[in-house]
Amino acid sequence: MQLVVFTLKAGTNVGEYGVPITQVQEIIRLTTPTRLPQVPAFVEGIINLRGNVIPIIDQKKRFNMPASESTDETRIIVVDIEGKTVGLIVDQVLEVLRIPLADIEPPPAEIAGLTAEYLTGVGKLEDRLLILLDISKFLSEGEKRQLHAM
Repeated sequence: MQLVVFTLKAGTNVGEYGVPITQVQEIIRLTTPTRLPQVPAFVEGIINLRGNVIPIIDQKKRFNMPASESTDETRIIVVDIEGKTVGLIVDQVLEVLRIPLADIEPPPAEIAGLTAEYLTGVGKLEDRLLILLDISKFLSEGEKRQLHAM
């Protein structure tokens, strides 16, 4: 499985996450989104990406993690969620990585109970663990309808 690996930082804790490269359209530098009224708190706003207006989601807010300041490493990963182009704000994109399916395990019960709807598994690398995400499940059906309406 080929993944785009990124980090989300919560204080001194840094989590590494991966999404399938097939769902990633591109990775861009952070630009300030235009705020919208009456959208979920994790939607930062919208940006104009080469003539297309796309909603921008703050992954930390989506996962109920503490917010932090943007840095030069902050990026927007542009993905396709069921036919809708969406940008995901992450702290840093680390690499594109191939991981054998044999090195992926189901998420542990402790993690699965908290965010099971987003997780597909845990990748075991030499000295690190990689949390594998299913971006098609980042949003509820109601949230998907709201994004399609933007």
